[in-house]
Amino acid sequence: MNTSLPSRRFPRHRLAALAAAVGLLVTGCSAFGASDDSADPDGASGPGAGGMKVTLVTHGSENDAFWDRVKKGAEAAAAKDGIELTYVSDPDPEGQAELVREAVRDGVDGIALTLAKPQAMKGPVNEARAADIPVVGLNSGIDAWKPAGLLEFFGQDESVAGRAVGEKLNGLKAEHALCVVHERGNVGLEARCAGVKKTFDGTTENVYVDGTDPGAVSGILAARLRQDPSIDEVVALGADFALSAVEAAAEAGSDAGIAAFDLNEELVDAVQGGNVQFAVDQQPYLQGYLAVDALWLYRTNGNISGGGVAPVLTGPAFVTKANADSVAGFAAGGTR
Repeated sequence: MNTSLPSRRFPRHRLAALAAAVGLLVTGCSAFGASDDSADPDGASGPGAGGMKVTLVTHGSENDAFWDRVKKGAEAAAAKDGIELTYVSDPDPEGQAELVREAVRDGVDGIALTLAKPQAMKGPVNEARAADIPVVGLNSGIDAWKPAGLLEFFGQDESVAGRAVGEKLNGLKAEHALCVVHERGNVGLEARCAGVKKTFDGTTENVYVDGTDPGAVSGILAARLRQDPSIDEVVALGADFALSAVEAAAEAGSDAGIAAFDLNEELVDAVQGGNVQFAVDQQPYLQGYLAVDALWLYRTNGNISGGGVAPVLTGPAFVTKANADSVAGFAAGGTR
């Protein structure tokens, strides 16, 4: 149904006058909005925070598909909010701490960071707070973000996820699980294995490997599977390491099942093909997106997700052969 009013013709001089009046009105509104850019008592600036600068500092390694997804989500939020985003990373805790300090010295409007090694971040976070720079956490450190003084946290409760995996292994009738830790001292990885051990009815054994050397990971796992044929399940704490475990099992002639934390395109293919039984998706794209968007919301409207007392959970979401097809397209696009 067309409800538009009949058209009317206006003389050109009247159109020009009308346009000028509208221009004055818009200018007046803009000036009013700009004058209301005051800070609230909690340190969040008011409306008009366009041109914000945010730095995202993670403990990720270069060329890691997982962190590419975190970064991609952060970039999507930054593009939406008009934020100038800088992404930097260093797997060494001292290196990561220095990157946070650099962001503080640069006077950014917000910092998002991971707390894989919480103690190393304590000093830099205090420096950011002293400079009135809001800091939010993501991915690692769900038990450390509040003591560290962060505003918010976005990620997966790794203990809950680990317990859910243990229950799944019980359903698969597994009896001896090898939990593969690819980074010593990472609180999130340790929490995953501890969670598995808490609910799994069988034996849980941790094995520590150097995640920066995929070839060595596969070799160590193959040797361990040959050494102990009772191992009937390998729980890998990253997508690439799950694929290494598939190779290791084949090399060792082992029938051990493979379960994984995290996704990439190849891992979803492996689930579809039955080489990996299931994967736990913590949705890294969502973590990056929410962390950056949260800083914009705080600066522009004083919002704090979770009220500053509870984390915003992004997982665990399980990907199995039954639902892998629905995830495959997103995985191929780099968002799952």
